[in-house]
Amino acid sequence: MHGTSPKLMAAVSSYNTQLSKHCIVGAYTALELRGYSHYLSMGKPKAFLFTDKNNKLPTWLLKEEWDMTVRYMTTSFLGDDLLGVETMTIEQHKLLVSSPERAILECLNLPDAASSLLDIYYVIEGLTTLRPKLLQALLESCTSQKVKRLFLFMAEKANHSWYRSLDLEKVNLGTSRLMVTPTGKYIKKYNMTISKELAEYE
Repeated sequence: MHGTSPKLMAAVSSYNTQLSKHCIVGAYTALELRGYSHYLSMGKPKAFLFTDKNNKLPTWLLKEEWDMTVRYMTTSFLGDDLLGVETMTIEQHKLLVSSPERAILECLNLPDAASSLLDIYYVIEGLTTLRPKLLQALLESCTSQKVKRLFLFMAEKANHSWYRSLDLEKVNLGTSRLMVTPTGKYIKKYNMTISKELAEYE
């Protein structure tokens, strides 16, 4: 990089501060900014950006050629009150960045999550210091049963101590059967079918 492409994070920071907006840097990008880069992004780094449906990002911000590839989603699956979003300063730019607790749930909610379940599991294995109180609040406000079931399955499989501090009675997992992947292994406890490679990974 010769520093020729305009910096996306600088633009997002100005967009938020000048217009009082809440564009969140989340999912894998948030984990990377926090030092959890367990997977290598090949080529141009990706920036996962999120807003709620009432605050869509302007076209100019999405169309510009930045130093990162923009992956943008509008979603309110964790509510609209910025639960688990923290302010971070990156290269003198103030950004709203998802906490690791929120970011991993965002990874599981991405449209292509089903094809990278094992990769997400590798990340969860490394998240040994998540805060149970924040996780509890996020899981209770999360509206995606798929995300909640996958996350709890992976957390239990990884045998993290914070998993044992969660009160699962208060997390609504729904009752419908989920086909996370079209074929694979059925997990009775969570009433879902997931990829065989994740189910049988030791």
